[in-house]
Amino acid sequence: MANGKPFNHSPFRISWIPIAESSAPVKVVISVPKRSFKKAVDRNRLKRQIREAYRKEKHNIYAVLGDKKILLILIYTAKTKLEYAEIKQKLIEALSRLNNTLISNLK
Repeated sequence: MANGKPFNHSPFRISWIPIAESSAPVKVVISVPKRSFKKAVDRNRLKRQIREAYRKEKHNIYAVLGDKKILLILIYTAKTKLEYAEIKQKLIEALSRLNNTLISNLK
């Protein structure tokens, strides 16, 4: 399997790496930089919102993967806090793009 090539889909930078041994099909890392959001309260809230949006949409990735396993890295790159609805919509678009990438790379 090839390594995933990172891509930007505002407000996220998404990277993925195939992994051999894991109990789950997808392991997720969510990062919100301290440089952009100095207060831990703001970073934690954004991470919770991203985690919830991912939880509701992860079934799309699982359908594409089959028996393969990946490490998915989501980095929030925007400088401002977005509302949950906007984060969810942007994450859906980013995961759709990731699905297209996975289909072409995991064959």
